[in-house]
Amino acid sequence: MAARLLAAALAAASASACMVGPDFQGATPPPVTRYTREGLRDPGVSAEDRRGGAIGQSFAQGRDVPGEWWTLFRSKALNSLVTEALARNPTLEAAQASLRAARATTEAQRGALFPQVAFGAQSSYNKAAGGDLQSPLNDNSLIYSLVTPQVTVSFVPDVFGGTRRALEAQAAQAEGQLWQLEAAYLTLSANVVAAAIQEASLRAQIAATEKVIQAQTELLTLITKQQNAGQVAGADVVQQAALLAQSQQLLPPLQRALAQQRNLLTALAGRFPSEEVSQTFTLASLHLPRTLPVSLPSRLIEQRPDVKAAEAAVHAASAQVGVAVANRLPQFTISGSVGASATNFAALLNPAASLWTVAGAVAQPLFDAGTLFRRQQAAEETLVAAQAQYRATVITAYQNVADALRALQADGRAVAAANAAVKASQQSVELVRKQFGLGAVSSASLLITQSAYLQAVVSQAQAQANQYADTAALFQALGGGWWNRRDVKPGREPKDPAPFL
Repeated sequence: MAARLLAAALAAASASACMVGPDFQGATPPPVTRYTREGLRDPGVSAEDRRGGAIGQSFAQGRDVPGEWWTLFRSKALNSLVTEALARNPTLEAAQASLRAARATTEAQRGALFPQVAFGAQSSYNKAAGGDLQSPLNDNSLIYSLVTPQVTVSFVPDVFGGTRRALEAQAAQAEGQLWQLEAAYLTLSANVVAAAIQEASLRAQIAATEKVIQAQTELLTLITKQQNAGQVAGADVVQQAALLAQSQQLLPPLQRALAQQRNLLTALAGRFPSEEVSQTFTLASLHLPRTLPVSLPSRLIEQRPDVKAAEAAVHAASAQVGVAVANRLPQFTISGSVGASATNFAALLNPAASLWTVAGAVAQPLFDAGTLFRRQQAAEETLVAAQAQYRATVITAYQNVADALRALQADGRAVAAANAAVKASQQSVELVRKQFGLGAVSSASLLITQSAYLQAVVSQAQAQANQYADTAALFQALGGGWWNRRDVKPGREPKDPAPFL
């Protein structure tokens, strides 16, 4: 009878349940059709610039971003290092564990929707009060045992949906952890690629500086011989020596930066600095992708992990409003128990020893000095803040893509100009050096052309590295193609053979 009553109460509570608070609606793409003010335009590199060594790139609008986008640089060393970083970096391991914890918490929260059944048993050995309360003729009658086993069922019907809203909020937070994991994957892979490009740039700058130092050293030897022969003054030797020393001063900072870049790559791969990675990178070992996929603007909010995480935060905040509203409404509790109580175990089989209880309770806050109302108000304002933060994240996402497109549109011209500057300055150094040997120009002209050449070769390496880095930045800004990736490890299944107990 107790079971039938409890089942009827649960069915009635479930049938009448509703959900208060706003229902979350997924985000809609912003009403924009372009990333920049004008239509998508390929980076401008003329045929003459290509002959000068500049690499032309083109945008493929609407093409999907590959999951392993870093392979477009066609570097086996880069591919292996990114794979190692994704497998060993502790940041990803922490993000994966956080996701599993959030999902487990969601499943734990789901248990509040079901009745809670528990078994309890109590066995006691007791002595009743004697004296005037009972007959003193038989002391044994004052001592007795009592055994009481019983099963208790309790249920809090979710009449107004507060429990389901709390579960919805927790599920949204778990979804946010999923996008945090995707963001960690994207950030790690982009950082590895950027660090590799920076290493290649530093190696190019070091090689160029060493080349200039070697040429300046040879020239200093020549000027010194001319001084010994009485052809030039001592001031010319001093000036050339000073220029050589200035060039040599540029080398240690570059070498230090290269060593620190190697440490960064090693750390990204999940290793200690003493276990330096074996992969090395030069600009010649990296191949610039010629065709760059550019997703449609309407798809960007579905591709960016940070935007999806912000949307999950809005979902969680929306559900918390429902929780706050439900807390202001009546709270119902249904409970029941069935068992037996007897002075020994054998007597428990006697039907007369059985007992059962069915109870219902309702609680409604009458006065709390506005506490629950203020909590609802705080939840509503938190939702407004989350919605504003989501809009800011979306704007930043589109800005990142637009910045990368603008940078790439300028990078081709910058590389072409840098190549032309190197070629012109190199010819100028050779020409002025010959003229200086013939006594046609002063040492000051030679010093100026040498300084210009050094600056030109360093700028060339930086311009080439910027083009590679901005290409990687575009892939990152478009979301990194996580939806096409196959290297994500599935979540571990729970090992508990009875996880619902």
